[in-house]
Amino acid sequence: MEIECKTMVEVFKTNIDNAEQADSIKNIILEHFPYYKINFDLGDCDKILRVEVSISPNAIIDIVKGHNYICEVLE
Repeated sequence: MEIECKTMVEVFKTNIDNAEQADSIKNIILEHFPYYKINFDLGDCDKILRVEVSISPNAIIDIVKGHNYICEVLE
């Protein structure tokens, strides 16, 4: 029996300012969730972080906040 795991894209507002910070956070998230697809849109006023997830977005928020950045689900 195969279990289907549904994924969705969560969009987060952050205060990450540059590509170096974004790469660092991306690598940290990938340490916890190596198969996730992650990208940033730092040109957006909300410094967007997009993550294809199959878990609660709270895990992503906790990781980013644990490294002293703001992160919240974008409504």
